Amino acid sequence: MIKQVHIIQRKNFLYLNKWLVMVLLLAFVGTITSWTYDPVPIGPYQFNYPTNFGNRTFIPDDNPTTKEGVYLGRMLFYETALSANNKISCGTCHQQALAFTDGKAFSTGVDGSLTSRSSMSLANMLWSRKLFWDGRSNALEGQAAIPMQNPHEMGQMMQTTVRKLSRKMPYPELFDKVFGKEEGINGVTIIKAIAQFERTLISANSKYDQYLQGKHKPTKQELQGLALFNNAPQPAKSIRGANCSRCHGGVKTYMELFHNNGLDTVGKDAGIGSLTALATDQGRFKAPTLRNIALTAPYMHDGRFKNLDEVLDHYSDHIKTSAALSDIFRGASNRKDGTQLSLKADEKKAIIAFLSMLTDDTFIHDPRFSDPHIAATISNK
Repeated sequence: MIKQVHIIQRKNFLYLNKWLVMVLLLAFVGTITSWTYDPVPIGPYQFNYPTNFGNRTFIPDDNPTTKEGVYLGRMLFYETALSANNKISCGTCHQQALAFTDGKAFSTGVDGSLTSRSSMSLANMLWSRKLFWDGRSNALEGQAAIPMQNPHEMGQMMQTTVRKLSRKMPYPELFDKVFGKEEGINGVTIIKAIAQFERTLISANSKYDQYLQGKHKPTKQELQGLALFNNAPQPAKSIRGANCSRCHGGVKTYMELFHNNGLDTVGKDAGIGSLTALATDQGRFKAPTLRNIALTAPYMHDGRFKNLDEVLDHYSDHIKTSAALSDIFRGASNRKDGTQLSLKADEKKAIIAFLSMLTDDTFIHDPRFSDPHIAATISNK
């Protein structure tokens, strides 16, 4: 009997030791993992962009951009623990290689259902006042919270996210460093950090930018496309144009305007009209930036056009009239008394050639915007 007791005690002792070793090993591995991330920078964040982008930026007074805040925001942007199934992050629907879109007409949420609209590019949000296709949010801080808590997108309430991050290294220490121990991890600081990172996603080094700086010489076709892009058609003066700059004018190629661009006579999606209930707002959507447009197919709020050829065909020959159609599209034609824009085949190709100049290879490969968790995983191997 005594011998059996000793055997049992020895087995329990060995089991306990194995358990303690396992706990210590996991703790050690967790510590090593946290060390593999880049060191946390400290101090005010300095934005770098061309002077022609202008200084009318939008940064809330209660969320100044800091290096440490951007660092934390980048980690959160790619953090799958923000979703109910621990598989989806902001970066799932906003992929750097696709100029922070996802190449889909509609994205798939945690419950397997599809979103109601296509994911918009996040380029140059520092200057943006109206977010989403219908402009429902006035700031990036408000925008970030909506998909996170939508049951058909990331599907997780903020209090659950706070609890999960509070238990996951290195977030408790990072939040204290960025926002102070009194605030720490909460719903407000989570979206503030993500917004800080998103404001740094600046695309400003395309061939078009280099052309404006005198560093790139466009082809004859690209210059033809640029002229058509900027010109309004005036057939009486033999001036041909595509009227694009009326909605996508300026160096950043967006003007924070909402338009009904003739996609449908009666559309299934009311756009901003669903918020204002105005008949004149039915089917009006935000005119998105054309930066990196060659990478962000499919196009429109519902991804109905698979490529830029289909987009140009629409604007050239298939504008549908409705009471809410924007005035820009009424009577705009390269033919006298024409009802459609009526671009020629070579003109469409020229416009697409110009649009390809808006691709910014630096932006889609910038390591400052990449997934830091992947980098940490690689350095662990």
